Amino acid sequence: MPRRPRLHIGDYPHHIIQRGHNRAACFFADEDYQAYPHWLGDGLQKTGIQLHAYVLMTNHVHLLLTPKAAEDIPRLIIALGRRFVQYINKTYRRTGTLWDSRYKSSLIQTDTYLLRCQRYIELNPVRADIVRDPGEYPWSSYRANGLGASDLLLSPHGLYLELGASPESRQAAYRELFRTGLDEAALSELRLAIQQSQPIGSERFLQQIEQMTGQRREARPRGRPRLEPGGPAVLPGQMELAL
Repeated sequence: MPRRPRLHIGDYPHHIIQRGHNRAACFFADEDYQAYPHWLGDGLQKTGIQLHAYVLMTNHVHLLLTPKAAEDIPRLIIALGRRFVQYINKTYRRTGTLWDSRYKSSLIQTDTYLLRCQRYIELNPVRADIVRDPGEYPWSSYRANGLGASDLLLSPHGLYLELGASPESRQAAYRELFRTGLDEAALSELRLAIQQSQPIGSERFLQQIEQMTGQRREARPRGRPRLEPGGPAVLPGQMELAL
């Protein structure tokens, strides 16, 4: 069965994941983590995309962004991938691809899911047991969103700006959101949507997307229910997806 095309819509936030080929590393030294934002910033400037949150992990990247037009996202990913791969191949005298051929993309309902998705992205290093606090990780947007560090890549979303009347009050309110991690239901919902490159939001939001595109798009557990001996069916997708 052919893969359903990714769904991109201008002026809507999108959660993007790009992984290393076969989940291999795509960052090998601090200099690589410093080089990627350079090419990312260049791509953001050329496309006009607004970036709200990001994290650079050893073998994958998360971006939360809002494009002006649907075609801006593939333009950014292609250009960014090409320039960064050239840099990595030249630096480490390697050849071939660095990234998986298909990036994942999930359209995000702003009111309910945008700040939740930002937390999901910026807590990645904590869930991976790399750091205990997101502020300890240098390669994410948390230090800017939560601690006020300068980050020229970022364009704060309006929902973030509504957290407070001043930068200090916004940062304090944002840090408060991180006092507890996301619960398993929220994690599973976000993971399922990005794994299937489907939108995430309320039923009304999904209906709006269907009216705009003529397609019903919704993340669903795949496969048939699995029967447990002496017990009820267990639906695929109820287990946590490893992302």
